[in-house]
Amino acid sequence: MRHYFHGGIHPSDGTDKLLSNQKPIRIYNPKTVEISMKQSPGSVCEAIVKMGDRVSKGDLIGTPKSFGGANIHAGISGTVIDIKKHPDSSYKNVEIIVIESDDYNDNNEDAIYSARNYEERIIDLSKYTKDIIIAKMKDGGLTGLGGAGFPSHIKYETKEPIEYILINAAECEPYLTCDHMLMMEHGYAIVNGILLFIKASGSKKAIICLEDNKQDVAKVLESIIADKELPIEIKILPTRYPQGGERQLVEAVLGMEVPAGKLPASIGVIINNVGTAKALADIVLGDEPLISRVVTVTGKVKEQGNFLEPIGTRYSELIELAGGYTTTKSRLIGGGPMTGSVLQTGGNHEELTGSVLKISSGLIVLEDTPKDESPCIRCGECERVCPAGLAPFKIDFAAIEDDIKLCDKLYATECISCGSCSYVCPAKRELAYRITEAKTEIYRTRWQ
Repeated sequence: MRHYFHGGIHPSDGTDKLLSNQKPIRIYNPKTVEISMKQSPGSVCEAIVKMGDRVSKGDLIGTPKSFGGANIHAGISGTVIDIKKHPDSSYKNVEIIVIESDDYNDNNEDAIYSARNYEERIIDLSKYTKDIIIAKMKDGGLTGLGGAGFPSHIKYETKEPIEYILINAAECEPYLTCDHMLMMEHGYAIVNGILLFIKASGSKKAIICLEDNKQDVAKVLESIIADKELPIEIKILPTRYPQGGERQLVEAVLGMEVPAGKLPASIGVIINNVGTAKALADIVLGDEPLISRVVTVTGKVKEQGNFLEPIGTRYSELIELAGGYTTTKSRLIGGGPMTGSVLQTGGNHEELTGSVLKISSGLIVLEDTPKDESPCIRCGECERVCPAGLAPFKIDFAAIEDDIKLCDKLYATECISCGSCSYVCPAKRELAYRITEAKTEIYRTRWQ
């Protein structure tokens, strides 16, 4: 039986995906990396190396300061040449460790990937217990690669009985294809990672959740799991944004609802991104912590594609690999165009600051088209498409009046910041932005 989630939109016709979803992943090994000690909004780490230290690829260089943090490791071998501080979006200084490679090769962007045994066959996992797998998640700095970057080991330390693992392979954001190509090229590693998730949770099975615009991926994965009696199922879902939201995925696949204020584990479900499954296989079976990821670079660039590079690779270098901007009125977005953040408006890519994080799924270059808000016309479109079942225009009014208590009463904290409301608003109101700000303020006041 096919289920659907409430609301949702169709923000693209698929031509955006075609820019990069048929090109092999390119490997890039930079001479220098700049590894931030803040890899996600809730994760801040403390550097445990100092200038002049020699580090090897995979060495631990940062440890968590708080509950939401995860270990950070060196993505290249070399010398720590600088530890600088840079303000984050909250204007708090974050340490950035700069490592210069000691074996840099100018031609290394054409490097050939060497597959390991778990990337070519299903591995016997009988020696790996739940405790071993969770400990390796923690030591290897495993976080979600598809969203907020929450430490994976915390999800699996739950005391709730888990029945299902949902593997989010929807990749519903426009333009992004890093997960698509990862599944096309690294299917065995992903399946082995999923089997590790099943063992770590004690669940009865995992469901790989794909949108129906990825039939090629479905065939690849089906060929891997066919006739092996694995506790893995592939579920094809209609292409609809935001299919990859946790609550939306649970509703669409299982026909269940995650209670307000609760996590999916409360109803026996854990959700992981497909890239996280690949990273878990690397950690447990490849003895390699989370030190690299695939990033989509697309839009208004000369050569769109997906790049596998170390965490800490400069954004400017990735844009350079893609041939630079093809428009003088550029808007560079980190992540997807619906939920990402603007990294640069106008200017040259050489002027870019920042580097790849564990949660960096894409660099999307669009034509900058500023828009002017006009008064709400009470059309109700935002309420109709809201996947969380909210009334965005009402929360927006309360947020403008700085009435945080009313925002809370209107369940602003249930907003998933998908941007659907802003996308359909004929008045071009910045609904998603203001509601997200209100949500942040609600949590801030609760924690005081």
